[in-house]
Amino acid sequence: MARGLNKVMLIGNLGKDAETRQAGSATVTNFSLATARSVKTGETWRDETDWHDIVLWRGENVAQYLTKGTQVYIEGRLQTRRWEKDGQKHYRTEVVCDGPSGLLLLGGNRDGGRQSQPAAKAPRGLNALDELDRSMQGVDDGDSDVPF
Repeated sequence: MARGLNKVMLIGNLGKDAETRQAGSATVTNFSLATARSVKTGETWRDETDWHDIVLWRGENVAQYLTKGTQVYIEGRLQTRRWEKDGQKHYRTEVVCDGPSGLLLLGGNRDGGRQSQPAAKAPRGLNALDELDRSMQGVDDGDSDVPF
């Protein structure tokens, strides 16, 4: 039987500062992410914003950099939780990111330039290009005579 695929990739801006809490022995960070798109209605273009609830596991080292307006790339999976309260059924669909490897800080801030922590001070290892650069150090690709 074929297996399914549940993968989500988003680039957007945080709607508010991330909140971190302990969930048993693990740390979980929650935040809302806004993604924008342009929609044409007749002859007029307008922007629409979609909001996504993000759950980041083991993100205690990056939570301090997840401030309102910060642009991030998120890679994770969709998960819907269901519960019943006072006879009413409730549903919540979230993007679950299992660890900081599914998160990239892209810098940029859309809240008027205010940012509590400059993106340049983000710890090394938050960026996939940094990881690639580290992994490629000392690798001889056979093009050592290329002048650029």
